[in-house]
Amino acid sequence: MLMNMKDLLAVANKNFFAVPAFNISDYSMLNGIFEASEEKQSPLIIAIHPDELRFTGVEIVKAMTEKANKSAVPVCIHLDHGANFEQVLVAIQSGFTSVMIDGSHLPFEENIEICRKVVEAAHAVNVSVESELGTIGSTDSQAEAGADQIIYTRPEDAVKFVAATGIDTLAIAIGTSHGIYPKGMKPELKLDLLKEIKSKVSIPLVLHGGSNNHDSEIGESVKLGINKINISSDIKAAYFNKMREVLTDQSLREPNVIEPFCIVAMKAVACHKIELFNADGKAPLY
Repeated sequence: MLMNMKDLLAVANKNFFAVPAFNISDYSMLNGIFEASEEKQSPLIIAIHPDELRFTGVEIVKAMTEKANKSAVPVCIHLDHGANFEQVLVAIQSGFTSVMIDGSHLPFEENIEICRKVVEAAHAVNVSVESELGTIGSTDSQAEAGADQIIYTRPEDAVKFVAATGIDTLAIAIGTSHGIYPKGMKPELKLDLLKEIKSKVSIPLVLHGGSNNHDSEIGESVKLGINKINISSDIKAAYFNKMREVLTDQSLREPNVIEPFCIVAMKAVACHKIELFNADGKAPLY
């Protein structure tokens, strides 16, 4: 069942769970994530970053759409971290049901301006819009773009931003970073800040950089009102770590022999995240 993110997250917001947004840039990973979501009866957001989309080609969106329409769970196809209006338009034209315009690096008023422009175009064709206020950190060069320094979202700015833009969901900065945290780095979420923002903003809130955080903090963030959590590095690390292990047998060459082991390893991580976000068993709510 294909949906936009506004409708998908409205149910999560009402029922106190978070929908996992799994970043996908490989067809076998896509199949595995669908399998995990259907087995756990969890709603699903398939997220694709512009770099991933350049790698796969926009044609993959047609396959995602077909799989979503055949699936018994609700599915949203989401552009992650769109950097400009042109990238957003390509995504809308390609069949995405949700887009993110990331103007978090811009001055506040310029961020509002670009969001308004995207909202006007996207809402005209029933595509939902996410944006970001504050900055998410980055731990390595392979992760989605982030800032060298985290700038935490100010609650009063969030109120003004949501009212001025008309966005459907807001990614907030409360202490996460994209990528896998290096040894010795201890991420800590400002959960009191999340509480304050949630008390002032009615639209669903998003947590980026959800890989590799402590489960206790992530689970608590869901209880406090996070409705979408992005997961990229954790599932990819599981998939390719298993592939490295399998390929120690140098006689193997066929993807249909090698990749099933990787899918199983990735699905274990995905299922854990679904349970942690309290999203398991929530598909019948739609």
